[in-house]
Amino acid sequence: MTAIEAVSAYLPPARVPITELAAELGLSDRQAALYRRYYGLDTVCLDPGGTLTDLMLGAAGKLDALRGREHQVRYVIQARTLECPPYPVNPVHDVRDALGLRHAAAFTVMQHACASGLLAVDLAGRLLAAGGDPDGLALLFVGEKAFTPIARQIPGTTVMGEGSAAVLIRHGGTRDRVVSYATRSHGRFSDGLLLTGPAAEEFELRYLDALAEVIQAATSHAGVSPSELSLVLPHNVNRLSWIRLARRIGLPVDRVLLDNVPLTGHCFGADPFINYATAIELGRLRAGDHYLMAAVGLGATFSAMVLQH
Repeated sequence: MTAIEAVSAYLPPARVPITELAAELGLSDRQAALYRRYYGLDTVCLDPGGTLTDLMLGAAGKLDALRGREHQVRYVIQARTLECPPYPVNPVHDVRDALGLRHAAAFTVMQHACASGLLAVDLAGRLLAAGGDPDGLALLFVGEKAFTPIARQIPGTTVMGEGSAAVLIRHGGTRDRVVSYATRSHGRFSDGLLLTGPAAEEFELRYLDALAEVIQAATSHAGVSPSELSLVLPHNVNRLSWIRLARRIGLPVDRVLLDNVPLTGHCFGADPFINYATAIELGRLRAGDHYLMAAVGLGATFSAMVLQH
């Protein structure tokens, strides 16, 4: 069974109010206020002078569980939302080499956009199981640089922030075991940000139903109901969508960890893992608790994973 051995989160120290980014994002004062008051988004973390490699190494530097176990790492995986940088720039290889992990295979997955982190956890567990090495580990990195205008926001929905998470994964283990994983892609919405007209309206109408569907599929396979989850670690798109989703599936809103939404914005696929680190800091998870990570990738892929702490 796939298990998460450890998670570390890195957020650039600079937090910029969304109101200060309004002109850069092409937002009116009213639209910026709407993000803050209606969607619960206030600031985002940014590191204008930093690179994606810096973000990844920032998270790796806080992953204490990796120290002294570098030789056990079989795979270094980067889960991305955005397209890879042009050749010969390859952050995942640069980070692998900087961490002294040249013996490990390094690759990127991005097929599920912001849900690629959950895909990578599942894939890493499968690879480690197939390898038959009980001591083998996979090191996963999630998070992006919001370096282009189109990568800075999902209009009318969220503002993107910069942050990263490093996740150590193993096959087996007794804590943070993956109990179930459900994912579904709705291909008719594959245009993502380019959706217009009736297709865009249909996606907006179907969004909560599609997310509720994969959450219910994951909890059903795990043998628990949504109301039995101790905690949901969401993607930080906005507060309003999660309040509505919680009501739809019969989950008390206070079990959705929304603490980071006003602080970080939507850090691409890193959100559930950043939220995991926050949950541990706040003592929100106890041994035996079932909790759920959820993410949606433009394209449109909806994913949910139930784990047991």
